[in-house]
Amino acid sequence: MRQVDSNLAAGLAIGLGAIGPGIGLGLGVSKAMEALGRNPEASGAIFVPYILGIALTEAVAIYALVIGLLLLFI
Repeated sequence: MRQVDSNLAAGLAIGLGAIGPGIGLGLGVSKAMEALGRNPEASGAIFVPYILGIALTEAVAIYALVIGLLLLFI
């Protein structure tokens, strides 16, 4: 019974933990493409904050993965 609960908790942690970053990445890419479409000359100014934002958003999904793995193996 404990193993089933652990597997369920790990699956929920990874699944629910990926929803937020997925939505965040989609919105971030959408807004960056809108900004580049309106002002293509600003690509240099948009690139660095965009990559930094993607990295920070993706870190949340990695944390969810780590928690899911901890729930499975500990």
